[in-house]
Amino acid sequence: MLIFAVLIISFGGAIRIHDAGESCPDWPKCFGTYGFDISEDEQAAYWEENPDQIDSRGVEHRYTVFEIFLEWFHRFLVGVIAIPVLLNVFVAKRKIEFYGKQNFYASVFIAILLFTQAFVGAITVFYDNVDWSVALHLSLASIFTASIIWQYKLTRVKEGANWSFIKVKSDFVRLYRKKFDLMAMSVLILLILGAWVSSTAGGQYNQSCSVGFPDAWPQCNGQFLPSLDNSGILVQMIHRIGALLVGLVLIVSLLRLKEEKDDFQNSTPFYNALLLTSILWFSNLMIGAAYLIKAKIGEFPEWISLLHLLFGVSTFLVAASGPMMFRLSQSDAQDNEE
Repeated sequence: MLIFAVLIISFGGAIRIHDAGESCPDWPKCFGTYGFDISEDEQAAYWEENPDQIDSRGVEHRYTVFEIFLEWFHRFLVGVIAIPVLLNVFVAKRKIEFYGKQNFYASVFIAILLFTQAFVGAITVFYDNVDWSVALHLSLASIFTASIIWQYKLTRVKEGANWSFIKVKSDFVRLYRKKFDLMAMSVLILLILGAWVSSTAGGQYNQSCSVGFPDAWPQCNGQFLPSLDNSGILVQMIHRIGALLVGLVLIVSLLRLKEEKDDFQNSTPFYNALLLTSILWFSNLMIGAAYLIKAKIGEFPEWISLLHLLFGVSTFLVAASGPMMFRLSQSDAQDNEE
């Protein structure tokens, strides 16, 4: 399931960077069929029969077979993953006495998220990839993937995995649990802001701060504090400032935990998770900068955009591993008390 979830996110990102989000104007069909090899003549005929579904690109626009395939295969993956997701619910229910109710509830939550994702995906089609729907689609996909990892960890603990973080002291849990929760939430919000920047008005907000170094990055139109009268610049600056604030919190927390981790037995996995989150955050900051620096007027290196997305999702998943470990340590402590 995890591999499929990552593939779904990757193809979703590929759809966005190729501007193929409307390459299947209807749902669940694609130009009235269940295939993807739709010729330009067939597209024209479909628009003539369904003028209410003409998207923002206009009636004269034609999609390539490759663009249609990206959207079609993205939907296909969602349909395929439904099989192991539903099977997962069945197995978790059947073995609830061994794996526990929490594992079963996790499997149900994963299934609900999948069908919610499919519904939100349909909304993105019906509303012509409106920015809020794209941001919601990505955030739900990230939470869906994190939920799969969470259930995997729950399963492994019940099977006797001897992970050191399970035995961390309660004092450490009380001191750092909420902080890790907030850091994971902050990274998720930053991911949503990034989706907002890339999806608003067909991604035109990517172009709000000119191009090249240093005018596009670290400056914006040649200024560190540009005028915010333009909505595109405002969105860009919110995303940039958010990235810097998240990075500051990560670094400060990392340095503090480095000083204190020796005082708490079995806290090293939490430090490592925070360290990897910080490394991924900084790497993605550089990838985002490269995206703007290497761009040309009207032409952006979209493979870097996809890399930026995947690093952003990875940063969130690693950040979310901290709260997961805290909850598993508490679950273990409660099991021992019982």
